[in-house]
Amino acid sequence: MKLLKDLFTDYRFAVSFVLLVLLMILAVSSAFSPYDPIKWLQVPRDTPPSWTHILGTNSKGQDVFWGATFAIRNSLIIAVIAAVFSRVIAVLVGFVAGYKGGFIDRILMSITDGLLVIPLFLILVLVAMLLREAMTLVNIGFLLAFFGWAWDARTIRSQVLSLREREFTQTSVLSGNSTLPLVMKEYTPFTMPLILSTLINNMAWAIGMEIVLAILGLVRLEVPTLGTTLKWAITYQAMLLGHWWWILTPVG
Repeated sequence: MKLLKDLFTDYRFAVSFVLLVLLMILAVSSAFSPYDPIKWLQVPRDTPPSWTHILGTNSKGQDVFWGATFAIRNSLIIAVIAAVFSRVIAVLVGFVAGYKGGFIDRILMSITDGLLVIPLFLILVLVAMLLREAMTLVNIGFLLAFFGWAWDARTIRSQVLSLREREFTQTSVLSGNSTLPLVMKEYTPFTMPLILSTLINNMAWAIGMEIVLAILGLVRLEVPTLGTTLKWAITYQAMLLGHWWWILTPVG
């Protein structure tokens, strides 16, 4: 409870958490959709928001609101996979490098720094181009997780380096505790706020990267996500034709 109280004292975390809950509610509501998210021409095309279609319809003959619920659900799947698995890597690398130090620290930080200095966006585009047909929701999530842990691993390592010099670490070592129990019992409570805050930040980053890859046409466009929704709106020139409800829904 104290951990949650400390987290919610940061207004940025509180706002992000509330927005995440709202998005999850919309994602769950996709299960009640009366429409197939992939089929076209299910409703009249290009109608503005009304009581029948609260966010209007698009040029593909799909309800924008219900399409958005599927898009949010799928984008959250990508974001959760990317954030959770990248947190696992970041925590392992940060804890081991920070606590062990020496040669292990130098090796792990060399790998981390290598990922930080490479042009990440270009690498993601190249990999997506090579694996375009295999770019499912799960694979996109794992791809982003593989490249999305380095900065946070270095941040966690910095905190562990500070914790390693504190008196309770020496006391725990002298008490005969091995590395794993010490790290899990003593360090995790101090690092958990950082891990959770970077989790939400990484989810936002993953959604943003998926949108960019989708706009470039490097994912499977038939699968509704926030990125593919925006891609189709741009393709059909929604803004130029005055169909603002279609393009503003994924942007908003």
